[in-house]
Amino acid sequence: MMKYLDHLEEWIITFLMGAATLVIFLSIIHRYAAGFPIPGLQDWLINIRFSWAQELCIYMFVWMAKFGAAYGVRSGIHVGVDVLVNRLPVDWRTKGVMVSIICGTIFTGIIGTLGATFVWENGLHYALFNKLGIPTGDVPEGPITPDLEWPTWFIYSAVPLGSYLMCFRFIQVGWRFLKTGQLPHNHHDEAHVEGLEEESIEKSELYPANSDVAAGGTAK
Repeated sequence: MMKYLDHLEEWIITFLMGAATLVIFLSIIHRYAAGFPIPGLQDWLINIRFSWAQELCIYMFVWMAKFGAAYGVRSGIHVGVDVLVNRLPVDWRTKGVMVSIICGTIFTGIIGTLGATFVWENGLHYALFNKLGIPTGDVPEGPITPDLEWPTWFIYSAVPLGSYLMCFRFIQVGWRFLKTGQLPHNHHDEAHVEGLEEESIEKSELYPANSDVAAGGTAK
């Protein structure tokens, strides 16, 4: 179970990114193709309703952002200011890291709970009772989106789901830090520019006498 859960964010983000790219591509093709005065084909394309594409892509990117934040906690790519923490003694540094993890856990847990309450009152309550055949009484049905006409509670579900997953990732990181003393790190080197190192090596091989110049240094 944990093996699949560890890659949940990647699967969701990959699916949403691929689906959004496909929808945008089809929307652009439809928009330009409908402008060609081809009898029959133009009328058929105009009758195809594609106004929902932009709204759907916006919702997809919102979901990507929420689950991307959880992925950031798990993989250690969140932006953090750790200048003060790194200057502390080892014992105090450990306490500082744990305080930040606990604060992140509490914050995301609160956001998830507030989001879940909002989603419940925004139409999930009505939808669930209606699905189970329970009388809804005065429970509001909740609004729907303008173009897709989907219930907004479904769209807003990204907030509690993403926040609770982020909270779970903070707990995971904290537990592993207590056991191993290590935090997840982003292994990408921001100072590395793809191709520059390889190009310098090739120039050094071609001009061994001027290797300093080939490597970007100053010849002496």
